[in-house]
Amino acid sequence: MFNIAKSLADNDCEVHQFALNTNKHYVTPESLPSYFHDTLHFDSVSINTNVTLGGALKNLFGSGSYNVDRFYSKEVEEKISGILSENDFDIVQLETLFACPYIPVIRKNSQSKIVLRAHNAERVIWKRLSEGCRNPLKKIYLKFLASRIERYEKKVLEEIDALVPITPVDADIFISEGYSGPMLTVPIGLDGNEYSLSGKRAKLNLFHIGSMDWLPNQEAVKWFVEKCWDLISTKHPGLQLHLAGRGFPSSLMSVRKPGINYQGKVDDAMRFMSDKQVMVVPIRSGSGMRVKIVQGLALGKTIISTSIGAEGIDVIDGENILIADTPEEFQNQISKCIADTDYCYKIGENGRKLFEAKYSNEALGKSLKTFYETLIS
Repeated sequence: MFNIAKSLADNDCEVHQFALNTNKHYVTPESLPSYFHDTLHFDSVSINTNVTLGGALKNLFGSGSYNVDRFYSKEVEEKISGILSENDFDIVQLETLFACPYIPVIRKNSQSKIVLRAHNAERVIWKRLSEGCRNPLKKIYLKFLASRIERYEKKVLEEIDALVPITPVDADIFISEGYSGPMLTVPIGLDGNEYSLSGKRAKLNLFHIGSMDWLPNQEAVKWFVEKCWDLISTKHPGLQLHLAGRGFPSSLMSVRKPGINYQGKVDDAMRFMSDKQVMVVPIRSGSGMRVKIVQGLALGKTIISTSIGAEGIDVIDGENILIADTPEEFQNQISKCIADTDYCYKIGENGRKLFEAKYSNEALGKSLKTFYETLIS
């Protein structure tokens, strides 16, 4: 979200950024770099989005999507109303479906075009989670959540003026749901200057990093540790796997196996990744585009991902990424890397070239600005 805002500002757009500052990931606004305030006119409102048993039970007897309803508050609505009354915006860009409860207040207070920047096709995430769940009661509830969020997602597609998905896969899903309005696919971009390569080859250790309070990441790491690691470590004793991410569940960190190092939340993700070469992305549910894969490409890492994990990223198996969907396939790809280190590092070098060609901030901001100019004209 910061990168797309910066890319628009770098392309001579005036950008005002407003955030829901959740208690789960609370940030003190004063601690942000001056760029947020000086260039992005940053503002925020604190909001509690915690999942509660009472809220979930209440939602069962309502008609809304609990996933989305948690992100609505009267205080946020009043703040948005005030911002809109003080500014004449051409575009209001909503980041994710969870910002969409505020469409009515935007319509009431602004003539701007409302654009949804869809990070995922949300109903796909919950459908896949339900399909992969073994607990019968949890499976039923996940299916219920999936149906509610699908209904809400389809409703939002009728209310917006334009759609900016981040992957062609998601764009096709939205079209299948009936969306026929203006649309531009804009992938996640990064500032290449912030991802300079050291020129030194990192060790052939494995790592995974991601927000572990996101269910698809929990599911992925649990599957890899339980189903893949014994096979891999038996074949390659001494190989190390480093796992990091905010909100690591204690139930996962309690699983102790030789070679696995749990590091939990790290202060500097780039430093964590810098001395390890092989990134594993065993995602088995989810939608949208994995930011960490784009970061891995930018850093020249050798990425071994499931097909679902690599969705929406213009990669080619065996050229700039390695695809594995079963424990045996993960073990085989890792064995290839260990047996032929030049091949392993070449995959990473090709990944960096792909990043430079398709995922730089400058190019993406320019294309989005052009789309918006057409939209408002």
